[in-house]
This record gives sequence, C-alpha cells and structure tokens, in this order.
Amino acid sequence: MSIVIRGGTVVTAEQTFSADVYCENGLIAAIGENLEVPAGTEVIDATGQYVMPGGIDPHTHMQLPFMGTVASEDFYTGTAAGLAGGTTSIIDFVIPAPQQPLMDAYHQWRDWSEKSAGDYGFHVAVTWWDESVKQDMATLVQEYGVNSFKHFMAYKNAIMADDEILVNSFARCLELGAMPTVHAENGELVFQLQKDLLAKGITGPEAHPLSRPPVVEGEAANRAIQIAQVMQVPIYIVHVSCKESLEAITRARNEGQRVYGECLAGHLVIDDSVYRSEDFAFAAAHVMSPPFRSKEHQAALWKGLQGGNLQTTATDHCCFCAPQKAAGKDDFTKIPNGTAGIEDRMAIMWDAGVNSGKLTMNEFVAVTSANSAKIFNIYPQKGSITTGADADIIVWDPEASRTISAATHHQNIDFNIFEGRTVKGVPTHTLSRGNLVYKDGDLRAVKGAGKYVKRQAFSPVFEAMAKQSAANKAQPVNRK
Repeated sequence: MSIVIRGGTVVTAEQTFSADVYCENGLIAAIGENLEVPAGTEVIDATGQYVMPGGIDPHTHMQLPFMGTVASEDFYTGTAAGLAGGTTSIIDFVIPAPQQPLMDAYHQWRDWSEKSAGDYGFHVAVTWWDESVKQDMATLVQEYGVNSFKHFMAYKNAIMADDEILVNSFARCLELGAMPTVHAENGELVFQLQKDLLAKGITGPEAHPLSRPPVVEGEAANRAIQIAQVMQVPIYIVHVSCKESLEAITRARNEGQRVYGECLAGHLVIDDSVYRSEDFAFAAAHVMSPPFRSKEHQAALWKGLQGGNLQTTATDHCCFCAPQKAAGKDDFTKIPNGTAGIEDRMAIMWDAGVNSGKLTMNEFVAVTSANSAKIFNIYPQKGSITTGADADIIVWDPEASRTISAATHHQNIDFNIFEGRTVKGVPTHTLSRGNLVYKDGDLRAVKGAGKYVKRQAFSPVFEAMAKQSAANKAQPVNRK
C-alpha cells in the first residue's frame, strides 16, 4: 500500500518547509516537491494544512488494575481514540503488584496489549526489590527493548518505592543504560494528610488536593533528583504539576544534571476549582494524582515548556467511569485516581499553545512527539518526518474546529475533563505505519494492527557516566 500527501507544509521539531511526502510499506519513502509516485498511489490533498509526525503519548495506563477496579479503557479502545486525535504511539506502564516478578507482569501486559490499534511500548515499574528484580531488569533491557523503569514515590501500602528501592533501582538503571522515571509525591506525607482530613470529617473530593499540596510533590521531585545526582544517572519526572517540582528540575538542569520533565495537557488548562463543585460526580471525575493546581502553577508549567525545562507532554490517560468513581462517595481516598485525554491532547496543546502564541509550531511537534522519541531512544524511527522513518503522520488543519464532548469522543469513558471546550486546529488524516486510520471524522482503527516498539538502551552516554561514577567512588583518600 502506498500513499502520497501532496501540497502540505511539513512541520518538524527543527524546520518547516513545503513538500510532498510519499509513504510505502509502512515507511516514509521520499520527501520532496512534486514527487513522482507509482500509478495507483492514494493521494491525500494537504493544501493549506500541516504535515507533522504523529503524536507520542509517553504516559498512559490502558486496562490498569488499580484501587480495587480496572480502568475502563483497554489497549484497543485507547489507542484507537488516540489515532482519532492524532496520537499514533503510546508508552504505557507495566505495574507489578508487590512481590510479583517483573517478567510475569510484563508478559501479562503484553498479552493485554496485543489488541492495540496503534504502536506501543512499556515503562516497567519497580515496586519492590530483591535479586530477582535486579535480574529481571536486565532481561527486560537486553531482550525485550525496555529502556525505562518507573518508580511510584506515592501510594503507601500499595506500590510505593521507598528510598532504598530508588537507590538500588537507579544504580541498576545506570548499569543497564535505562532511564529511571518517577511519580514524585511524598507518599508518607500524603498518607498522614489523608488520615488527618478524614478525622476532621472532610471526606469529599475537595479533600483530594488538600492531601497532596504542591510541597508534597516538590519535596519528592527534589529528593529523587538528588538521589539520581548521587547515583550519576539521568532521571525523568512524570506529570510535573506545580512550580515547586519545576523549580527542582530547573535548578538541577542549570547545574548540568540530566533531568527531564513531563507535564500533562490537563494540568496546563484545568485548575483546582473543579474539586469544589457541589456535584460529587463532576468533582470525583477530576480526581487524579497529582491533582489539578491553581492558575499560578499552570502559568509556571507553560514557562517550563517555553524555556525547555519541561520537554514532553502526556495525558496519564487512566479512565474510570462514574460508577467506579462512586466507590469513594464517603471517603475520597477510595476514589480511583485517573482521567482521560489521549484523544484530545494534541488539539488542546495546539489550541492553548500555538494559537495563544505560547508555543511555535515546531515547539508543538517537539513537546507532543519528537522529544519523547529522543528521550526514550526511538528517534528518528518515531517523532520525525524523514526518509526511512515509520510513516506515523498527521495532516493538521489549523483552521478547522471541534467542540470536545463525552457524547462524541471515542474514549471509553463517560466523562471528558475538557467537556465543552472548542479547539481550533484538528487532524484531518492520521497515518499509522503508512495506513490511513483516520480521515475527516471516519475512524478506521484495526484491532491488533499496532506493533510493539523495542527501545534500545542508552549505552554510550550511560557507560561514560557509569565509568565516571565508579572512578569517583574508587579514589583513595591519603591521610597523614
């Protein structure tokens, strides 16, 4: 199957230029003006539109078993919704239960993900530690193409990683050439604040942000960054939601430390007033961690993106419907944490970022696609419009608009946190590995068409850092 996209303006993270893009056998085969293509090639007219790399969402949770229930979105419905919104690849999370072998959990998630309509990869969480975990990490990196490991500093008495686990896992990541990632919230503080609020009779969703104030996130982000500095390993902080975390990242980066930050589309445009609604279902639908913050934190996050101290945008897509959220009707700590967004992230970032002048078109591509591909070592296979790259492409109409609604979205959830927002700038066509999977509102997703994407270890950079770390530790001290 071959497709040529004609008459559009190619926009990448680095440049903007007029060209046709010819796709064949799942790859970008040629780029240039007035390309000659074989007879029978399908033609997409992109006149007046932009041709960009498909979005990469580096943080999703499809079909996640969590807080006594299972996320309503599976790997097919979730990736299909992503295709409708211009996201062609995801990096999801394998989250072993405490004492569950990492390899058992990995194979469980791989079984679930076989139905994916778009391409996918995995971060694997380290939720406990012994020698088997250390060995499984090596197997995952060397045989299965996993180059990142997740650490939850929150969720005490469940999947929280304490400092001992962080130190052991970070050291192993350095040895293997893998990236440690962290959910930065001080789990002990959250646990104590939750108990205090419940004791005071504050049981509704309004207590959720009170139990997870910005300082709880900032402290954990700073601690994780300092541990990474001592271990001399790069680190990626997921869903940065407040200026305290951003400040910790910025300080470290200014000192030359390799620290990367991710923010969520929701955190950029939704504030904490949602938790004060008298409608329990509405407030509970917004319960996620970290919670939505005040507008001053939103402004800081935009500056972080503009200044380059935050490099990626994601969704933390984790869907729970109203009956599931109702489990916390009388106790906010039992409301399953999670919101949706995979279908809307690209349009939200364009409308709130590019249309407002906060981001250039090239920066939009960087923060929605290219930077994730670079940080997780799948660039230029993903995140680029280059010859030989996977033909994951979106054709984007900057003048078209749509109003976001749960009534019309493809996500398998009964609520949309962006409900009623009209966005200007939407995809008209989405190609996944050269297949036209979305066209002008017609979603053509195919169950099982998505492919698992292996990600190679970061051996050159990490080997040098590991050698330097070993040399520093080995220096003797001459005492008289």
